[in-house]
Amino acid sequence: MTTLPGAHPDEPHRQGLAQRLNGLRAGVLGANDGIVSTAAVVVGVAGATSEVGPVLIAGLAALVGGAVSMALGEYVSVSSQRDSERALIQKERRELAEDPDAEFSELVGLYEAQGLTRDTATRVATELTASDALKAHLAIELNIDADDVVSPWTAALASAVAFTVGALLPLLTILLAPVGIRVPLTFAAVLVALAVTGYVAAWIGGARRGRSILRTVIGGALALGATYLVGSLFGVAAG
Repeated sequence: MTTLPGAHPDEPHRQGLAQRLNGLRAGVLGANDGIVSTAAVVVGVAGATSEVGPVLIAGLAALVGGAVSMALGEYVSVSSQRDSERALIQKERRELAEDPDAEFSELVGLYEAQGLTRDTATRVATELTASDALKAHLAIELNIDADDVVSPWTAALASAVAFTVGALLPLLTILLAPVGIRVPLTFAAVLVALAVTGYVAAWIGGARRGRSILRTVIGGALALGATYLVGSLFGVAAG
């Protein structure tokens, strides 16, 4: 990992940033979904029956199905993004080969649009073009780094692993806790875990921590409450 000269260690100005943020994003989303979806399933089933077997089967099914679904979803989504980025890179490379003068003028104009004077913009464009014309155009025109195209496999793996880890929390909690307190204990464990994922998600995106935590916790609480109510109603009806 290479750090840019003059960059502060706590600022995201290092190479490979897209890859790392993509993996972190997929991981946080996967963990959050694993916690909420699996907890909703097991709490719903626990609301309908006090037996451990049905809860275990439903929880494992939710874990496996959710992990595979999340991985496939991330793979397809990021593959589309990667293909689009590669197509744009090829288009820019072709334009530079066919009409370098027009591309240079465009680069100068883009730097002028950012507030540089004509002379400064021309000097900057000249130096960057001499160093790496394609990189200069991709950065200013498309905000793309040709050496940092996102990997669908990284996103898929991060999402699947994170979903599994997140799903294990409510599953193990509700299976290991005494029957009388397993639902409230699972509620508590899930809400604490969601507060953590909300904080991490806000940290990655540079957003306000409190709002992200509150939004995540409230959403999880509503999901758990709704599924437990449904399970309880069906349990009463079946009884």
